[in-house]
Amino acid sequence: MSAAFDTRPDLYIAVIGAGRADADQYALAEEVGRLVAGMSAVLVCGGLGGVMAAAARGAKEAGGRTLGILPGHDRSEANPYVDFVVTTGMGEARNVAVVSSADAVIAVGGEYGTLSEIGLAGKIGRPVVVLEGWLLQRAEGTEGISYASSPAEAIALVRQALGLPTT
Repeated sequence: MSAAFDTRPDLYIAVIGAGRADADQYALAEEVGRLVAGMSAVLVCGGLGGVMAAAARGAKEAGGRTLGILPGHDRSEANPYVDFVVTTGMGEARNVAVVSSADAVIAVGGEYGTLSEIGLAGKIGRPVVVLEGWLLQRAEGTEGISYASSPAEAIALVRQALGLPTT
């Protein structure tokens, strides 16, 4: 069977975070994007600036594919590193589309929008890895949420959560 007819579903990894990122968060997100591309996964993001642009840039520069899911109706608002744009006209409610489209989620830093995406991902059973972001804790634990100290560890935790071979 040729590659064009391969029925293996693609792996989609969402990278979420604030629309404005400091230099450290930008560098982390860019490296996460490169590593996502290295997994031959599609990088899903909110399509705008900050962490979203950094992750998409890293993925594109590493030869990966990117999908941006925008809050508005105008495709031109997507950052220049997004290959495929989905407009929703849903504002922040588009966060559910971002995490629902992915097999796993990596949060880099983030504000309240990122926190909502983490919660939505947990609610629908998507594994979440937090890299220098929200620390969530409950007395009974936070199943499905892991914490990483580096982009490489974030990818390793995603691979583990999805039952993928570690390299």
